[in-house]
Amino acid sequence: MSRLILLIIDFFDFWHKRKILNFLKKNDHNQFNTVFDIGAHKGESIDLFIKNFNINKIYSFEASPINFNRLKEKTEKMINKDVSLQTKIIIENIAIGSKNEKSKLKQITESSSSTLSNINLDSKYFNKKKILLNFLSKKNYFYDIEVEVKTLEYYLDHKKINIIDFLKIDTEGFEYQVLLGLKKKIKDVKLILFEPNMVLGRSNKFFIKSCEKIFCYSNNIKNFPNKYINKINVIPSLLRKKFYKVEKAEGIVNYINLLVIGGSQGAKIFDSLIKKSIIELSKKYSLKVYQQSNSANFEDLKKFYKDNDIDYELFNFNEDISNFMSKSNMCITRAGASTLAELVFLNLPYVAIPLPTSKDNHQFENAFFYNKIDCNWILNQNEINDDIITNKLLKIIDNKEKYMVKKMNMKNFSYQNTWNNINQKIISVINENRISKN
Repeated sequence: MSRLILLIIDFFDFWHKRKILNFLKKNDHNQFNTVFDIGAHKGESIDLFIKNFNINKIYSFEASPINFNRLKEKTEKMINKDVSLQTKIIIENIAIGSKNEKSKLKQITESSSSTLSNINLDSKYFNKKKILLNFLSKKNYFYDIEVEVKTLEYYLDHKKINIIDFLKIDTEGFEYQVLLGLKKKIKDVKLILFEPNMVLGRSNKFFIKSCEKIFCYSNNIKNFPNKYINKINVIPSLLRKKFYKVEKAEGIVNYINLLVIGGSQGAKIFDSLIKKSIIELSKKYSLKVYQQSNSANFEDLKKFYKDNDIDYELFNFNEDISNFMSKSNMCITRAGASTLAELVFLNLPYVAIPLPTSKDNHQFENAFFYNKIDCNWILNQNEINDDIITNKLLKIIDNKEKYMVKKMNMKNFSYQNTWNNINQKIISVINENRISKN
């Protein structure tokens, strides 16, 4: 059983690597002098790199002693099997991080995964993995191993390496620390950043000086340094490919299909804050509610809907939200960048209640960006109660003219956002940047 589970995990890792390789091939990236493979695992990436590209040297880093032994065996077999192999493979049993030190590596008990990051035992990602690995009935999910950590700056200086042509990082959440370890050498890396929010994120703020371009949804990003404003390249909202195939919902006619999206942050308050509003809506309209919530709250919500004879469907954060958006004609939501982009693209009018504690108040700024072009309504969580929300929803539904204006504004805003258009724009910027540097 353990063998089968690990093969399943390896398959999904391989599938994601294959997507990256296909992207590089399509854009004429076929030859590299120096490749850094950080988080080399058992050598899967080396295999794919050598089979698909002409590479002079690969430097592979694997902190886990267990994985490193497998990596060493694999590379030795590869070299012995193919005496004509042109690629020089250098393997290192060290971790790469933000400073030179000894640190504790967390080795997952029933898989070959490991990380220097703190493991959030309550995270969705860990719980998915735990469900899979629970077939093996282990109580201790990981144990600590002391490992040597070096910065990229130190390693590059020590080995007298001037340029990394391709840097692959797979360190289970430790990627930011790896990049921080470049220190002054970050200026030698061709960086292209992406900022989906209307406030410059702290990581992007750190790297903005060194990047070539940054993709944004607007030229007016808060906290963006004026001297780097020319680096902004405005693109339409990035959406998952499935959204371009989703059927867009109808407007409000004789029924209300209300979608309630809590988002990954702060969904709990939605489970209680809007109950009175939902009851009042159900008295006046034919109503069905699609509500996103934590699975732990399902029983309480089921009781509420059944006691009030309200049609409903509950779903958690792992389910395909595009399916519920396509069925809905009104939405109450937080203001994460991805969710708002999806709602606008599907022309689904919404009331945004931004999370007040979001960093740099970025959720409010995200909602306000669309509010300025009359694509939504915004409510301040600190100033609302049951009556305010109820009155707002009733007013929106009763005034269908303003509702339809919002819907039309969303349509006009999104009309150029097609899968091919956005991909071509991103690829052209990447290629333009690559050519200008060569």
